[in-house]
Amino acid sequence: MSRDSRVEALGALYAAEARDEPPQEAGLSARARKLVGGVWESRRALDKEIAGAATGWRLERMPAVDRAVLRLALYELRHTETPVGVVISEAVELAKQYSTSRSGSFVNGVLAALVEEAD
Repeated sequence: MSRDSRVEALGALYAAEARDEPPQEAGLSARARKLVGGVWESRRALDKEIAGAATGWRLERMPAVDRAVLRLALYELRHTETPVGVVISEAVELAKQYSTSRSGSFVNGVLAALVEEAD
């Protein structure tokens, strides 16, 4: 999975949440569409896992970009063959680039807890 696909998927997921409607998949690459569709269909289950691992943070209090990054990464961890280290590294970079100055370490910590739970 390329970073470009992840960036496309992140944008579509963020916009969908902001509009409170399903994501627009027109114009997305095939890989991004696959990610967006999977995340959108699984978001309730993903949110439940994320909320359980994000100690001290309610899901609705997280920055929307962080929620989208976490959903995307957790979906990749659970439903693709992408190596764990790659998924976490890419998610941290997306959070650093598109969210707050502390988002990279926050996303890293939540994903590390989720990976630990799965082992």
